[in-house]
Amino acid sequence: MLMAHPAVLKDLVEQYEALRALHAENGTAEARQRMNDVAYTLCVSTGTRDIDAALIAARHRLPGARVEDDSLLIA
Repeated sequence: MLMAHPAVLKDLVEQYEALRALHAENGTAEARQRMNDVAYTLCVSTGTRDIDAALIAARHRLPGARVEDDSLLIA
């Protein structure tokens, strides 16, 4: 599977987090659609099916991610 470049993943994670911080899911239709688009792109870019897994996978690929980082462990 092809993986997105870490710079692309970083940008997508930042966009998603900004939209989430602005509560885009409760905002205008345009804001909700943008958040959904970014979430979809993150999922496709990381080979995952939900945004939480996509965010974990993307963060793991970012520069500075530690091998022993336990955020990848799913309880």
